[in-house]
Amino acid sequence: MKSLPLFHQIAGHPVLVLGKGAAADAKRRLVERAGGAIITDLARGVDEGARIAFVAHDDPAAAEADAVRLRCAGLLVNVVDRPELCDFTTPSVLDRDPVLVAVGTGGASAGLAKQLRLRLEALLPADLGALAEGLNAARAAIRARFPAPAARRAAIDAALGAGGPLDTLREGGERRIDDWLAGADDRQTRQVHTFDIASDDPDDLTLRQARLLGTADAVVADPAIPRAILDRARADAVRLAWPADPLPGNGVVVVLRRV
Repeated sequence: MKSLPLFHQIAGHPVLVLGKGAAADAKRRLVERAGGAIITDLARGVDEGARIAFVAHDDPAAAEADAVRLRCAGLLVNVVDRPELCDFTTPSVLDRDPVLVAVGTGGASAGLAKQLRLRLEALLPADLGALAEGLNAARAAIRARFPAPAARRAAIDAALGAGGPLDTLREGGERRIDDWLAGADDRQTRQVHTFDIASDDPDDLTLRQARLLGTADAVVADPAIPRAILDRARADAVRLAWPADPLPGNGVVVVLRRV
């Protein structure tokens, strides 16, 4: 990745938005939607402790000059249509509050990001946010039912996956949480999946390999497996030395062998 995706909490905090016209108005609407307090004067924004700024001047020289001033004052800066001057870019956002899906292209093509977001809009149910809120409210009950972290992750993955009782692409998931907990299988089991990897290109992974890497609790990898492949695993998955013996007692374990 060339950028680190982050969700920045700005509700109630000052955010600088400089400029006039349609581009500046769009940035103001974005900040308002996230609850930020908009400031339109550079000096005042710096004095009040703003941490991020949007610059939308029509004059390229003025935009560049303000970007330099803001950066020197310690702010992160976004300059509209000038990715080379940006510390961050704004993605196309799919809002299912509290679920947010952000699609970015690093400033390469806002149109591409928008079309990808529109495709995803058609896939994700309108009440997906209610499912997220329901799972949050049920955290204590889920922990009580599945005390072991690996078993808990496996149960949640199975429930939220395709065809599961809480399938993320089906409406009404929040209403099914109690029934899921009442009937969930809490046995702690281990699933071991061994894959022979011949390519250094992660795009050559099969859909099944990519899916299991993305859900694995532990990964055992031949030292010859490239980092690009390992980056497809969950960031918090346990990385075990090769060869791993014994394997973990439960959860999903993916073993990658180089051929």
